[in-house]
Amino acid sequence: MNKLIRGNILLVGAGPGDPELITLKGIKAIKQATFILYDALIHKDLLKYNRSAIKLFVGKRAGIHSISQREISLKMVELAGRGERVVRLKGGDVFVFGRASEELTMARLAGIETGVIPGISSFSGISSSHKIPLTQRGIAESFWVTTGTTADGKVSGDMVHAARSTATVIVFMGLGKINEICAIFKKHKPLDYPVAVISKGTLPEEKTILSTIENISFQIEENEMEAPALFIFGPVLHSDIVALKNQVNLDYVQA
Repeated sequence: MNKLIRGNILLVGAGPGDPELITLKGIKAIKQATFILYDALIHKDLLKYNRSAIKLFVGKRAGIHSISQREISLKMVELAGRGERVVRLKGGDVFVFGRASEELTMARLAGIETGVIPGISSFSGISSSHKIPLTQRGIAESFWVTTGTTADGKVSGDMVHAARSTATVIVFMGLGKINEICAIFKKHKPLDYPVAVISKGTLPEEKTILSTIENISFQIEENEMEAPALFIFGPVLHSDIVALKNQVNLDYVQA
């Protein structure tokens, strides 16, 4: 009787956007895959490393889902169960708002071999690309990373605690909630408290604004900022090494 051939599942972090910011180990995994399931934020150049593998787009953007999370997990288990070497290619790092634990749990229950290849998270990759220090001696001893929009469409309750702190605060998925987020910060910080928004970070079409919690909402609309966008709040933005391209002057006053 022939032994059942089982494949495996590798979750691979692709980095913040620039295709050159994936790890060598991630590229090796892509090259060896027979089936690749990739997200909306994946740079298409990464798929060129393997022209023979079957590719399936499973991206989710701004509440518009091509396929549910459960369906993605079931599909990976099905493919690995019939012997495919499955790569699940995700933006940033797979364990930072990547729902990796759900996919690994389902694979474990099915007895599928799994592995994880870390990626550069968007929060660290994008901030570093602009020389923004998330921690700085005498200014910020720690940083928060939180979502701007929870699964039920609300601002995270953690935002209140983050706004009260002296930490640098990094917010994912906050573009549609920036008015509510800034309202929380205004309760605990002065109106000139600095905030940066970086849209499509590390990509050629990247846009950036350096502003304040008083003016950022107007400037986002004025400059037609689009998702995905990363927000950074905190005095580290005043550092003389920060290099935000196309930045708006902090003295900008809304007309």
